[in-house]
This record gives sequence, structure tokens and C-alpha cells, in this order.
Amino acid sequence: MSFTKPDLPAVDPDTFLTKPLMERMRILALDWAENGFGSPRMVHTIYIAKLIFLYAIGGITIAAATSGLPAFWHVSEWWNQPIVYQKAVLWTVLLETIGVAGSWGPLAGKVKPMTGGILFWARPGTIRLRPWRWVPFTNGDRRTWGDVTLYVCLLVSLAVALLSPGVHSDSLSAVMPGNTSGLVRPTLVVAPILLLVLVGLRDKTIFLGARGEQYLPALVFFAALPFVNMIIALKLLIVVVWVGAGFSKFGKHFSNVVSPMVSNSPSVPLKWIKRAHYCDFPRDLRPSRLAGFMAHGNGTVVEIVVPLILLFSTNMWVTLLAALVMVVFHLFIVSTFPLAVPLEWNVLFAYTTVFLFLGFPNWEGYAPWEMSPPWLALIIAAALLFFPILGNLRPDKVSFLPSMRQYAGNWASAVWAFAPGAEAKLNRVTRSAGNQIDQFIEFGYEPQWAEITLQKTIAWRSMHSQARGLFSLLLKDLPDVDTRTVREGEFVCNSLIGFNFGDGHLHNEDLIRAVQSQAGFEPGELVVAWVESEALGSGVQHYKLIDAALGVIERGTWKVDDAVAEQPWLPNGPIPLEVTWSLASDQRAGRDQQDRGHGALA
Repeated sequence: MSFTKPDLPAVDPDTFLTKPLMERMRILALDWAENGFGSPRMVHTIYIAKLIFLYAIGGITIAAATSGLPAFWHVSEWWNQPIVYQKAVLWTVLLETIGVAGSWGPLAGKVKPMTGGILFWARPGTIRLRPWRWVPFTNGDRRTWGDVTLYVCLLVSLAVALLSPGVHSDSLSAVMPGNTSGLVRPTLVVAPILLLVLVGLRDKTIFLGARGEQYLPALVFFAALPFVNMIIALKLLIVVVWVGAGFSKFGKHFSNVVSPMVSNSPSVPLKWIKRAHYCDFPRDLRPSRLAGFMAHGNGTVVEIVVPLILLFSTNMWVTLLAALVMVVFHLFIVSTFPLAVPLEWNVLFAYTTVFLFLGFPNWEGYAPWEMSPPWLALIIAAALLFFPILGNLRPDKVSFLPSMRQYAGNWASAVWAFAPGAEAKLNRVTRSAGNQIDQFIEFGYEPQWAEITLQKTIAWRSMHSQARGLFSLLLKDLPDVDTRTVREGEFVCNSLIGFNFGDGHLHNEDLIRAVQSQAGFEPGELVVAWVESEALGSGVQHYKLIDAALGVIERGTWKVDDAVAEQPWLPNGPIPLEVTWSLASDQRAGRDQQDRGHGALA
């Protein structure tokens, strides 16, 4: 693979683009299995440089300089300083809220510009998605100057807390009498907390982009708890995130995530290792036993068992080993460059592991049972578990991020199918980026190769369980699907609202309705196959077929067993779908009833 040139599939582009949709998916899925996205090494280098220089060195330098500590290379002087950890969190939240951390750059569908976030969220007239319709004063789907002002105030409040010097803390001095850096002034953390909540009630995109489901509790702990309780509460928070993510991987979806993730990793250069993650490459691209072991041995078990050991261990060597496992776990995720590219998040969690469990170990008075009063730990744990439990039982009510289903493969997702030429209507929507096809062409791709590169994203989706149902739905309801432009919903979403982290709730009928108000698609020009996550133990996924001009036109379900048993390119045809409602049936029933009424009158 070239440093500056992508690794393109070995196809003739003109011939390839005339093939049926599922034949294209077969060719591109096989190519993905060996080559991943095929991004030039330059792209990965940009991410690494951003991670090292902007995030790590930049964040440590700011934290140290504003806290009276030595420069970043004096690691022993700052790694276990509480104010450095607080400012590491604030720095991460600031970058996430700006939009230059997770869901940034080409691997997230942002090519030109590479940044979404602030370019959308600080601009009035862009699409705003409210989390709940029942919240007062949240009507509408466009940002106002008031929304922009709230967002900018949130950024300023984070920067003020980050750049301000620490203050003395009696609770810190009681356990670390030699500490001179103090803690971030609690009152300075109150403003980001309130503003993140206010912004989030009007705009779920920014709240999720800031990773509020994880960082908001941390900020609350910074502001409200004495030092020992704060450390214990932070331990509970990270363990809930880990265990919640591990628990969500039980089931039949996650093994399908591991194979294409490993295939996309530049740190796995040997193709035979990538092929070994599939049952029988190139005939069978279902996950192999190796992929299953990687998923549930190195994944599920590690994320549940090891964090619980960290939380309760009072043995130094056991804790040290467990901490090392979790650090390696997060660095492995970084090495795979997953398409949502949550690199900063993983580095912060690796540092958090060391800071909390080795810097303030249980045997020195920082165990969960040391919280004062002890019952407070139970209340905090219950509060932290509320959304993960609700989100697994009712995934339609909670984003998969607060549900702690990162990387679980059990996602709400979608594919968008445009009639020929209709995709260009998206450029009527107020936003700060063009369609991805135009971004790739402007970046230097030939038009045919730009199209094939984007089709690799739906081929990647086809390698996950839910896509077998999504493509089945398109095949069933769109006889012209082979001539349509089919796009991955997550990537389209990025160009429309400046963020997506794999959450299909960000591109459901609410977004489509907001897009339609400016794009003005005719009936049939844009049809979206959309599916909700599987509720815990249900065995089915609930889908919607959405016409941009008509709204939801069909609802139904498919069995997860049927989806995971099929190949990405559906060689046996669509999997079985059970239609529970359709607009066409309602209209026929209405006409029949009207005809019966006319007959009675006659």
C-alpha cells in the first residue's frame, strides 16, 4: 500500500459499476476482508500525529503549565496528580465538543473538510435534533442563534475550567499532604455541567458528540464530591462503562464486528491473519472460531472480568496485571482505527486505568467500600447503571452510547437508496460540507473511484449482521435497486449534521424529515431502510422503510438468527421479513372501506 495513494479494489471501474448491487457487495466485501478500507498510510499518520501532538502532548502541556507542574516529559512528576487527570478529562471533552476528537477525518466520512462538529454546531440554520419531543421549548429542527450561543458558551466554560489554576482542597490535603497543585475549582466545573445539560436537552447531537453519557458524570463527581469519594466514584464510572460494553457483546452480533475491524487494521499487515477471521475465505465470510474467540474471549470476558478485578482487588500484583490488560485492550482498539475513530477516548481510558487503579489503589483506602457513607457507592452505581439497563431493554428509548454498547455490533443502522441523480438534492440542505462523493472528488479521486470507495462503506456494513436485513428490505421493496445510488447511513449523517458515532438514532425519520424540508425529494427518490438494535434477548430486530417524501411506509421485523446465518452478499436471496404494517396496505384497506360505503349507499 502506498503512503499517499489508496489501495483500490482490483476491478475495472466502468464494468464494476454496471454490476448488480449484491454482486458489487460480494466483490467489495472480499476486498475489505483482505485490505480494509484501503486508506493510504498518510491517513493513519495524520491520526497518529493528531493523537500524539495535539491530544497527548498538547493536553499534558496545558494541564502541567496551568497547574504549576513540570513539563510533559517529566512523567513521574505529573502522572498521578489529580488535577492533571481532571484537566485530561476537560481537555478531552473540549476536543470532542469542538469535533476534532472522535468521528473526525476521512475514516469517519469527513474528507474535505475533515472536521464536522463546530463547523455545523456554531452555524445557525443547520439541522438540530432534539432528544425527546416532550421537552418544552425544543420545537423545530434548525439551530437558532440562541443554540449557537449556548454551544459557544459551553466551549468557553470548558476552556476556562481547563486553563484556570488549581485551588486548595482540604479533602485532598488530608490524604496527600504534600500536594501543592490542588484540584480544579469546583465552581468552574458547574458551568460546563449546566450548559452541557441545557445544550443536550435541545440538541442530542452535541451532547452525544461531547460523549456526555460518560464525561458528564465525571464532571459532576469533580464538582460535588470530596476527594476520596471522587476517586471511588470515578472507578465506579469506568467499570460501569467497561462492564456495560462487555455485557452488550453477549449475543450473535459482536463476532461479525471483529472480523472487518481486524481487516481494517494497519497493524495487521499479513493477509493470512485477516483471512483467518472468516470461516472459509473467499466462500464464507461469516466469522471464524478465531473471530469468535477474539470477540468473546479477548473482548467480552476481558471487559467484564478484568474491570471487576480492578474494582475489588486489594492485591498489588493482581491489580497491576489487570491494569496492564486493560491498557493493552485500549491500545489494541486504537491500532485498529475503527471507522468512528474514537482514538482519544481510548487513550484517556488507558491513562484512567493507570491513574485510578495504580495511582489510588484499593489497599490505600480507595476501595468502593471506603466511600463515606458506604451506601453512597450503591446509589452512584445504581444511577450509572440506569441508562445501560434501560437501553438494553428498550433500545428505541436510549441512544446506544448511554446504553454502553460501543463496538457491540448491535446497532441501529440504515442504508439510504437514492434514485439516479437524486443524491445531489442533499446539497440544498444548510450544512458545512458537501456530499461525500463530491468531497472525495475534490480531494483528488476520479469520479468512478470515488463512487467505488463510498460503496466500500456499504460493503463494510454488509459484513455486519443487521445489514443482511437492510439489504433484504431494499431487494424486496425496490425493484430498481441495482440502478440506485446506495449509501451508508452513518456516512451520509456525518455530512448532514457533522457527527455520527454509529448511532442510527441520529439518522432516523427525524433527520430525514428535517432533510426533506429543504431537499424536497419526490416520492421514491430517497428510500431509507432503517433498523433498531435488538432488545435484550428478543431475537428480532424491528425495521422501518422510510420514504423521504411520504414518511414511514413499512414496519416489520426479522430474526437475528436469519441475519447472522447469511453471507454479506445474500447469495440465497433476501432473508425472511415479517411485515407488521405498511402504508400501501392501509391505503388499500381505506379504499376497500370506501368502496363498501359507496355500495351500501347505492
